[in-house]
Amino acid sequence: MPNQQPKTASKSIDQNTHQDTGIDDRMIQVNQRLKIAQMGFHIERRGQKLSLRGILPPRPDSPRLRSHQQRISLNFPATPAGLKQAEQEVKIIAAQLIQNAFDWRQYLPVTGGGRLSQMDLAEKILAFEHYFFLKKAGASVKTTWEKAYAPYLNKLKAIAQTHTQLSLAEAICATIQSTELNSRSRQVCCTALVALAEFLHVELPPDLKKLWGNYSPNHTQMRSLPTDPQIIDTFHQIKNPAWQFVYGIMATYGLRNHEVFFCDYSALAQSSTMIEVLSTTKTGNHEVWPFFPEWVEQFNLRQGKLPVVSTDLNKTTLQRIGQLVTTQFRRYQIPFSPYDLRHAWAVRTIHFGLPDTVAARMMGHSVAIHTRTYHRWITRRDQQMAVETALRNRDLR
Repeated sequence: MPNQQPKTASKSIDQNTHQDTGIDDRMIQVNQRLKIAQMGFHIERRGQKLSLRGILPPRPDSPRLRSHQQRISLNFPATPAGLKQAEQEVKIIAAQLIQNAFDWRQYLPVTGGGRLSQMDLAEKILAFEHYFFLKKAGASVKTTWEKAYAPYLNKLKAIAQTHTQLSLAEAICATIQSTELNSRSRQVCCTALVALAEFLHVELPPDLKKLWGNYSPNHTQMRSLPTDPQIIDTFHQIKNPAWQFVYGIMATYGLRNHEVFFCDYSALAQSSTMIEVLSTTKTGNHEVWPFFPEWVEQFNLRQGKLPVVSTDLNKTTLQRIGQLVTTQFRRYQIPFSPYDLRHAWAVRTIHFGLPDTVAARMMGHSVAIHTRTYHRWITRRDQQMAVETALRNRDLR
């Protein structure tokens, strides 16, 4: 019995050696075919994996400017099936080089492991998700993924599985066309799928921009905003002091639903009227002043306290926190939405003549978005100012 163990081990080693020799012999034959076909590559075995070696463009992180001898790790097993895959890959890469379409990023490991060129669509989308969360920052990234990316990526997978004859680029176009033309959902879908295509280095049709449509917030109906007296009256209808504070802060400072729970109110508790929205919110850190300032005292905002709400973003999201505010508005039968308070604040600053750049900064969005969203009111303000200036100039003559 003691003498049998060395014989078994020796037999196993002999089998492995025989298998390696067999695959090496096959690899020599494949490389001879590649040489005759002038493919410019030969296959190598490195342990139990196969690689290619040949003249290739510099890698993305290389300081070199010209093509040179390099190796591509294919991650194919050193088996007859893997060898067949490797031979096919040589033909694909050779064709890409001729067309000046070779991209190293298809063959380098991506976040989460694996290589894009060897993944199916579901795996590629998962790799894109890893990349998205690695690249993006902020508390709203999870909500952005769940609401603006995941639904359309799931729709893409469904369409690709149903219509297997479509290329990925064609499936992307079909997914975009499945959304309503000139709608916000069409624009969000385009944003998500174009980002995926860029990550995967998939070339989309040049006329894809035609599919985006011409949706704009300017095409939406003008909101019926609450008047200032209506906002004051509604404040007193809320019986819970904590939710009364939430309402008062939103009305006075134009905050988003969730931002109320992510502010520094320390200055407000003293003598200042400024509050600071923290970096954990959707648009990051910024300072806001009240319009109207007298509402700070009228709504007793210096002594107010927030309701008990979980703000641990490891367990919840900004969207869920915001939904709690919407739920309370319904509970107290408030005849307008929380966002109407924000829009009313913005229009109020326009009537006060606050510069658009300042108002946009306090609202936590760009001047372009501010101008586009409040175009009607800004235009009316500018026209009124122009008329008043013209009348003053007439009186000075």
